[in-house]
Amino acid sequence: MVPPAAWVRVVLDVPLPGPFDYRHVAPVEPGTRVIVPFGRRKLIGVVVDNPAEPGYEPSQIKDVEQVLDDLPPLSERWMRLARFAADYYQRPLGEVMLPALPGPLRKVSAYQGKRASGGPVARQARRKRTARDDAAADQPPTLNEAQQAAVDAIVGAPAFHAFLLHGVTGSGKTEVYLRAAEQVLARGRQVLMLVPEINLTPQFEAALRARLERVAGADGLAVLHSGLSEGERLQAWTRAVDGRARIVLGTRLAVFAPLEDLGLIVVDEEHDTSYKQQDGLRYSARDLAVWRGRDAAAAVVLGSATPALETWYHATRGHYTRLGLPTRARAASLPAVRLVDTRRLPMENGMSPQLLDGIADRLARGEQSLVFLNRRGYSPALHCASCGWVSQCTRCTAFTVLHRGSHGMHRLQCHHCGYQARVPRACPDCGDQDLKPMGRGTQRVEEYLAEKFPAARISRIDADSTRRKGSAQALFAQVHAGEVDILVGTQMVAKGHDFANLTLVGVLNADSMLFSQDFRAPERLFAQLMQVSGRAGRHGGQGEVLIQTGYPEQSVYQSLLRHDYEGFARHALAERESVGLPPYAFQALLSAEARELAQAIDFLQRARDEAENVLAEAGLPGGVTLYDPVPLRVVRVANVERAQLLLESASRPALLAFLRRWVGVLPALAADGRARWLLEVDPLEI
Repeated sequence: MVPPAAWVRVVLDVPLPGPFDYRHVAPVEPGTRVIVPFGRRKLIGVVVDNPAEPGYEPSQIKDVEQVLDDLPPLSERWMRLARFAADYYQRPLGEVMLPALPGPLRKVSAYQGKRASGGPVARQARRKRTARDDAAADQPPTLNEAQQAAVDAIVGAPAFHAFLLHGVTGSGKTEVYLRAAEQVLARGRQVLMLVPEINLTPQFEAALRARLERVAGADGLAVLHSGLSEGERLQAWTRAVDGRARIVLGTRLAVFAPLEDLGLIVVDEEHDTSYKQQDGLRYSARDLAVWRGRDAAAAVVLGSATPALETWYHATRGHYTRLGLPTRARAASLPAVRLVDTRRLPMENGMSPQLLDGIADRLARGEQSLVFLNRRGYSPALHCASCGWVSQCTRCTAFTVLHRGSHGMHRLQCHHCGYQARVPRACPDCGDQDLKPMGRGTQRVEEYLAEKFPAARISRIDADSTRRKGSAQALFAQVHAGEVDILVGTQMVAKGHDFANLTLVGVLNADSMLFSQDFRAPERLFAQLMQVSGRAGRHGGQGEVLIQTGYPEQSVYQSLLRHDYEGFARHALAERESVGLPPYAFQALLSAEARELAQAIDFLQRARDEAENVLAEAGLPGGVTLYDPVPLRVVRVANVERAQLLLESASRPALLAFLRRWVGVLPALAADGRARWLLEVDPLEI
């Protein structure tokens, strides 16, 4: 008989509830990775327990094939984070742990066969490291009174404390991060710094190397984001595991970095929706950062000029300490914001005379301009004026976007499923050859500006122009070097970048978000516009922002005129409180996908019926509000029909207690109804 200590409980990244029991000759320390058989496959899993008895018939239990010891076991602190995320977001533990690891650490092929050579960690250690130039030491600027007070508060916190660093654009939040990090590192503790987008990491990395290498060590900074190669991500991970990395900088996935002695966590631009994962485990890196700070007794700094309303709410209630930076750090004032009423203006390709004159004026003065349009491509759709035909994706309930290719080759592309097609020579319905672009994207704006200002150096930064690795960094470097006169960009350029010579920002098509069905749309619009406005006039001189709108009287725009985030937040929170929306309520969203919309709706309706039973059995009738199933705004994507069911409660504990019971019945309902489902806690898009 196998001794009780030989049972090993393992979690796997599989679409089945776990964990799974295996047999081994001796106990295996929790946190250790193992190779185990699973059906006809072999998978890498993580040991979470050595139970006294297996969970099912011992004769059916298979043996662990290999215990992987190329890295120390995942720590208990790291596993607590994973367990919390799995419990809160209602996902299997394996779906949290395994995807958080670098790819080579979860591939069986990396450990078996002639080419394994000791595993990926050993192979990575044998490779020669690419030499890098050490960043030149940077002379720190003198802090103003508000910055110094913020640093003192952060480093003076005796244990866990959450801070909201609310500073206007250009107020020197990064300098506060650096000074606080320097003191935390000097005490021997570690720092985790999160940024919302990959293209923001190069400038932060340069600043961290220049300012903190002295206290962190030459090998003390590790960078983690999805744009790295598997080898680069593995190298950063192993340096964090063995303690060489004293600072980890990264995007949302870096919140799972294996740091054991955290003293400071920074979440820059904490309001940004990029911190919310939108597939698989739909976690919020910002929220996990706060939990992790509490668990590690570390200070957490959430920085933003436009905090998320949930964060502002916590600050007003005293859950977070608010630190204010009310003025710009340099001798520069906030930019003047002007609303350009477009209702009676003669527009040229979507641009007002005021904006065109402003660009011409900056060109004459040798200054830079930014034209902001959060819509990539050439045109949102192609249409026929004769019969009304509009380019439609054959697989989605969405239009295909017109994109300009190289050598004048245009294509139609769906931004939902990736479908591409050639531009038709004539209308498919009536044969008219005079097809016209409807609306405009960044490519069309770039083309027009090149015609209007032929001597200007124009650059476009969006998801299309930065597909290749390193291209975004190269384009931003050109702007910083003064090699660009007019920059055309999407939200990629709206935050975090410090353009020294940029004095004019023009905003196109802002009104498209005004009347969205999403209750968060006004908040996102305000944040987006205030962030992009903050790119102007950061290094002295009077910056100017021109916002083209047909609705200048809207409260969002009126608050922007005054740079009045507090007034906007006060008004928006009062509206949400009056109708019971977050942060005054807590939500979960059950989404369903099926070949037919009726199947998805039917599954959600049966799930809703079961929810009522669960609420009654749990003694929570009325504790959770169940809305009716409805189709998504874009119903069909890639020939799959989609619908959703919203759940809401005034009590977070009540909602989570209900979800823990309810989620167990969903797999059987989905199998019967031939539907796929996903449960999201704290959804950002409804």
